[in-house]
Amino acid sequence: MKINPPLQKATFLRRYKRFLADVVLEDGAEITIHCPNTGSMKNCLVPNSFCWISDSNNPKRKYQYTWEIATAPGRKKAGINTSRSNALVVEAIETGLVKELQGYSKLQTEVPYGNERSRIDILLSEKAPNKKQKCYVEVKNVTLAERDGLGLFPDSVSTRGLKHLRELIACVEAGDRAVLFYCVQHTGIDRVTCADEIDPAYSNMLREAVAVGVEVLAYKATLNAKEITLTKRIPFDC
Repeated sequence: MKINPPLQKATFLRRYKRFLADVVLEDGAEITIHCPNTGSMKNCLVPNSFCWISDSNNPKRKYQYTWEIATAPGRKKAGINTSRSNALVVEAIETGLVKELQGYSKLQTEVPYGNERSRIDILLSEKAPNKKQKCYVEVKNVTLAERDGLGLFPDSVSTRGLKHLRELIACVEAGDRAVLFYCVQHTGIDRVTCADEIDPAYSNMLREAVAVGVEVLAYKATLNAKEITLTKRIPFDC
């Protein structure tokens, strides 16, 4: 995913009220920006570290800039804008990077489905009427890094995550394919697992989902001011 214009470098000061953060621009101005992340952002909030922000160029917006990349411990980069995850995965599927999700002729996003009024991030299907199996892909952004390159999800208790797991299980039981896709926007993560201590209910349900046939994929991204791109699959174990 090319970023045009490139992201601007700033210095992170603090995050508060979940959706706000204060940063210092390179010219010394201190401003408040939008934080597009509803999670705890554990291990991504390092005061006085560099961050990268995008300019909306929209004078009607209350907060002109959006936080895109944080500096995590060890000077690693973490892409904290969860709204980019779906586009990154779509791009990786369309370019053929994600071998596991090739062979479908139709790709849709944000399609209503399920018994709990959900929207699937990506729906893959065939145009041919004799091929009825669909592939439901739920995308999650991973930014919580722990020891030795280990990434954890979720970074806070996620009732929404439980809902999505229930929906994916139902898809498999109905005869379709269901995939939980971890979009790892963190340069220090080399493998992903469940965050048992943070949300044991989610971890237990994920194991149940895998047992009934829900597939799990984890792909890692490279991040810089000009481009964020998924590059390779990394191990997942729960």
